[in-house]
Amino acid sequence: MLTPILRTAMLATWVTWAALCLPVMAQTYPSKPVKVVVGYAAGGAVDIVARTLGQSLSASLGQAFVIENKPGAGTNIAVKSVIAAEPDGHTLMLAANALAANMALYKPMPFDAEKDLVAVSMIGRVPVVIAANPTVPYATVAKLIEAAKLKANSVAFASPGNGSTPHMAVEFFAKAAGIDLQHVPYRGGTQAITDTIGGQVPLVAINALEALPHVKSGKLKVLAVLSPTRSPIFPEVPTMAESGFPGFEASVWYGLVAPAATPKTIVQKLHAEVQKALQTAQVRERMTAVGGEVVPGSTEMFASLIHSERLRYDKLVREANIQPD
Repeated sequence: MLTPILRTAMLATWVTWAALCLPVMAQTYPSKPVKVVVGYAAGGAVDIVARTLGQSLSASLGQAFVIENKPGAGTNIAVKSVIAAEPDGHTLMLAANALAANMALYKPMPFDAEKDLVAVSMIGRVPVVIAANPTVPYATVAKLIEAAKLKANSVAFASPGNGSTPHMAVEFFAKAAGIDLQHVPYRGGTQAITDTIGGQVPLVAINALEALPHVKSGKLKVLAVLSPTRSPIFPEVPTMAESGFPGFEASVWYGLVAPAATPKTIVQKLHAEVQKALQTAQVRERMTAVGGEVVPGSTEMFASLIHSERLRYDKLVREANIQPD
């Protein structure tokens, strides 16, 4: 049986050992390929951002950063797989707005992102856009609001699905404008765009990247971008703030998260490497190509964003009675 003195000595030894090991872990990290989980199919904006960042981190850290696409359940499958992973920095997730929104959308709450995960670094933002079939009679946000106010739910908009970021973005806009729009949810952005182009639905809410080829071909017209500044790929399109709603913003944001128990030294090392990557021409150009911008900042800034977005989505879901697909 251990005496109190011996127990105290052993505890002190363990604490000293742990304190010495943590810096060593950070120095040797990563010691094997790093898996970056993406809760969406390959080829989309989140996937492109993850692969671009992964290439940069592979070059700077000397280990492969392997992207694993794990779509399903509104990204909940991907999030839960990261929460359950070994917290050694070798499993990460490139998360987007759904990380905050799903805590309000799904009952029971599938996870608590603020307790189950740790924020590593914000990556950037890509605006949501409201696009229209070119034949619709409202070519501006003002004309859209005017038409919607004539009769509630007379103007419909398509989205990639109930609770998707574009759906939520338009609900925020509708509340700000004091109008009621009819939501037509699809299972993904492709069919929503196809039916808008075909005239079955007059409007569609999607991210800027998905809209770009159809705007170039003249099949869609963007009425507004829902970001605080104009989009580099739609420089001629006004923001929602410029359309009469100062301060309005509803962008798709991206950030890197890890399991909650990941050592702080590893989180700090990852954060520093991401910040360096965000300064490279390759990452900046790639983000611009998908219609977005890089957003450097501290881990605390990203954690604060997740918290504020969680509260914002919770309020919207309750007031608009939004249900997931």
